[in-house]
Amino acid sequence: MYEFTIIVPVYNEEENLERVEQELVAYTQIATKKTSILFVNDGSVDRSEELIEAICARQSNFHFISFKENRGLSAAIKAGFDHADSDLVGYIDSDLQTAPSDFNLLLEHIGDYDLVTGVRANRKDSFVKKMSSKIANGIRRAFTRDGMDDTGCPLKVIKTEYAKRIPMFKGLHRFLPAMILLQNGKILQVPVQHFPRIAGKAKYGVWNRLIGPLMDCFAYLWMKKKYINYEVKDKG
Repeated sequence: MYEFTIIVPVYNEEENLERVEQELVAYTQIATKKTSILFVNDGSVDRSEELIEAICARQSNFHFISFKENRGLSAAIKAGFDHADSDLVGYIDSDLQTAPSDFNLLLEHIGDYDLVTGVRANRKDSFVKKMSSKIANGIRRAFTRDGMDDTGCPLKVIKTEYAKRIPMFKGLHRFLPAMILLQNGKILQVPVQHFPRIAGKAKYGVWNRLIGPLMDCFAYLWMKKKYINYEVKDKG
């Protein structure tokens, strides 16, 4: 029985998948929890699905699900949450701009918290990308008051019982810490490494990083107002 499932959303990342396999196999050998990998192929139109199937055929602790069509990052993460059967779930982007080994840093703290997220130290991105992300994070903090500096960091660990209760919709992947707070959960951010993209193309531009998140803030406020939270006292 696995203790930790790492979700890897994939959309047209054929150039990265060989390295993804190597890095994640290496991580599972040093992981502090027994770990499985779950690829979520988000309707890729390149050779990603073929490569994922080959990887999963030769790695017994690697698995995958594939969408019929591209549905976006939030949908891919939601599907991973839905299909995970371990006590802990995490995710990492397939561009590997964060290091799988840093999952161990997050796992050190997950016992006392319900979500632990990385915060990218010394980011290796362009000035425009860093500034648009900084502005978007500032706007999001003003709306959510979650205290998080970098919710866009693609390295997180969440207790699965909390992850499965997140009512995901498009764009809500930026609000995972805030959604844990709505469940009265505890959250923490931990500095992690960051690297430049080596292969493949970024899927987000200024619109996705700045205008899109602003619009999503209003969706979050609606969700916060309507969110139902309960705790079972007893059952029989």
